[in-house]
Amino acid sequence: DALWKRFRAARTVFDRHRRAYFSQLDSNNSAAKAAKEKLIAEAEALSTSTDWGFAAGEYRRLMDQWKASPRASRKDDDALWARFRAAQDVFFTSRQAANDEIDQEYAANLTVKEALLAEANEILPVRDLAAAKKALQSIRDRWEEAGKVPRAEMGRVEAGLRKVEDAVRHAEEEQWQRSNPERKARTNSALSQLESAIAGLQEDLAKAEQSGDQRKIKAAREALEARQAWLDQIQRSASELT
Repeated sequence: DALWKRFRAARTVFDRHRRAYFSQLDSNNSAAKAAKEKLIAEAEALSTSTDWGFAAGEYRRLMDQWKASPRASRKDDDALWARFRAAQDVFFTSRQAANDEIDQEYAANLTVKEALLAEANEILPVRDLAAAKKALQSIRDRWEEAGKVPRAEMGRVEAGLRKVEDAVRHAEEEQWQRSNPERKARTNSALSQLESAIAGLQEDLAKAEQSGDQRKIKAAREALEARQAWLDQIQRSASELT
């Protein structure tokens, strides 16, 4: 009898703990299901939205919350996920269909911009800056009027026009550098100083030749040749200035 009482008491404790464990498990499962049911309700409410940008952002938020939510039982969680995913699929399928329809509408705009891009490339290389800027502005105006192109082509055509714009901008910067008053002033000052130095070295060479001192003659000639080379280089740079 004593052994049976001990056994029965132990079994009672075990059963109580087991019931408490499964009760807590059921409670946790119910809480997890309730939390995910709420997320599913939000996802299903968004599934018919045509505010594509807002709804897509909301789905990202819901997905983050789903990942952070506790899991229900495997069977329940799989079923809940299927419903949550189905709501997203409805929205994203509708968005893709709408985008495809828009892309079809924009196909004609792409044809116009392809022609404008070919026209823009004829500007290169830039030889007449004023004419290039005028032609580019005309192309830009018509480019804006042409409207949007399919998203898959947008990056390519925009990059093509940007290449021409960059080339014209570079040509404009080069022209400005050539006409820069400060650069012209520095160049003219350097020319004046070199010409004065060369005149002095020519006198030194003449004196050295009169004296017949070969060492002085060699030194004067080398100094004169070096200054003359610098002068030639600066004169070439000066000829590029406008």
